[in-house]
Amino acid sequence: MDKPQFAFFEGRIVPIDQAKISIMTHAFNYGTAAFAGVRAYWNADEKQLFIFRPIDHFTRLLQSASLLRMNLPYTPESLTEILGELLRREEYAQDVYVRPLVYKSTLGIGVRLHDLDDDFTMFAQPQGMYLGKAEGVKACVSSWRRVDDNAIPARGKLAGAYVNSALIKTDAQLNGFDEAIVLSQDGHVAEGSAENFFMVRNGVAITPPINANILEGITRRSVITLLTEQLGVTVMERDIDRSELYLADEAFFCGTGVQIAGISEIDHRPIGKQKTGSLTQRLIAMYDDVVRGKVAQYRAWNQPVYVPEPAPGD
Repeated sequence: MDKPQFAFFEGRIVPIDQAKISIMTHAFNYGTAAFAGVRAYWNADEKQLFIFRPIDHFTRLLQSASLLRMNLPYTPESLTEILGELLRREEYAQDVYVRPLVYKSTLGIGVRLHDLDDDFTMFAQPQGMYLGKAEGVKACVSSWRRVDDNAIPARGKLAGAYVNSALIKTDAQLNGFDEAIVLSQDGHVAEGSAENFFMVRNGVAITPPINANILEGITRRSVITLLTEQLGVTVMERDIDRSELYLADEAFFCGTGVQIAGISEIDHRPIGKQKTGSLTQRLIAMYDDVVRGKVAQYRAWNQPVYVPEPAPGD
């Protein structure tokens, strides 16, 4: 994977090697940071890089920051402008993954959220497939439970909470699976280690509700829109029992990193025909067109990075 050349750090774009924090930084010691995952997609026909739903992503980032009592001098629009400039400096002509972070930047020891300095940084690097497999993902139900809203809110992308995700993902992979499905404290399906979850039963797409200790995913919202408006599929947001997983006709993960990845097995039990289902395949193809700005109806979701050069004589 190519190393990025630049980062936005301490209020300006600098060479990536200059974007460094001290080991005394509060966020490094206590996980008092929040982040986002944003993707930008290359459209070869238009020679254009499109950022997918940046306003939505940065709105959620600032909401995550507010959970940590952060006060930052940015708006979703100003962060989108910074990202555009950063990507232009990198001159990317390929799919990229963007990592914005907000963090407690005070140097010193003392576990708290108040009376601390807040800061923002961001970098981008090329990235293609994260998890998806044509034959489908092999998943298990994790023995770890998802963090609870009354402990660490899962609806925010809070850095410290991702220790929970790391425990889940590593155990799954060391046990021979690609990914895990995590249950909430009350025993219902929440999500994957770092992805939202959908299953299909009898032609209906079912996904856990936003109060089931899940991330309020931007891709999840996009998928719900595409399923209902483009594919004519009814979507239900409701609790899912563990045993229902084994009876699903199809299942898939979705998120900015994973995009959309079909699930072929759960706990060694085949899902559908033990491969990515037909509805999921259609959704994957449609999503790829949407994020590259090829579907006029959803073009507003795409923010172009490069300003078109004027035609001769203009």
